[in-house]
Amino acid sequence: MSIFDKARIAILEDKTLWKGWSHLRGITFDFFREGRAPHRLTWEVFDRWNASAILLHNVERDTVTLVRQLRIAAHLCGEHPYLLEAPAGFIDDGETALQAALREAREETGYQIAKATPAFAAFMSPGSVTEKLHGFYAAVTDADHVAEGGGLEDEHEDLEVVEIGFSEAMEMVDAGEIIDAKTIMLLQWAALNKR
Repeated sequence: MSIFDKARIAILEDKTLWKGWSHLRGITFDFFREGRAPHRLTWEVFDRWNASAILLHNVERDTVTLVRQLRIAAHLCGEHPYLLEAPAGFIDDGETALQAALREAREETGYQIAKATPAFAAFMSPGSVTEKLHGFYAAVTDADHVAEGGGLEDEHEDLEVVEIGFSEAMEMVDAGEIIDAKTIMLLQWAALNKR
């Protein structure tokens, strides 16, 4: 048993600092751990909906279908603003993680698929963000590609659909050309599981 198993948190204040598309909260809490004096902390927490991502692996050609899209946060950090990523999006109310992944695959890439394999569910930045991301893997064929993709116009999505070889995608991870965490995790999961 870890010393943290008996730790206790007492929330003293939970206030909204900003609310828009997402919700930024200021959390003040006391942290109690056996053998140490309690201490008070104030952290900012960014509430975001849970999300799903899916790696589409064309098993006929050993390629993956990714999307290139604008990411303003990457730009603000000095990176190229258009990142290559696995199709992904928020899980809508009443929707399962798998349903969201399949919907996003269709909307973003034009692949219509009925099933996918769960790869992981993980907090992407647990120190400050509540979002949990569910990753899926789907083996696809050319017959599954039924539409153009590119995202939804009413959501102002402007996506480029990009198909590259699986081994090339892994090389791009090694070279720092694919820098999106969920995409790296899905590619590595597929490689480890010999998909």
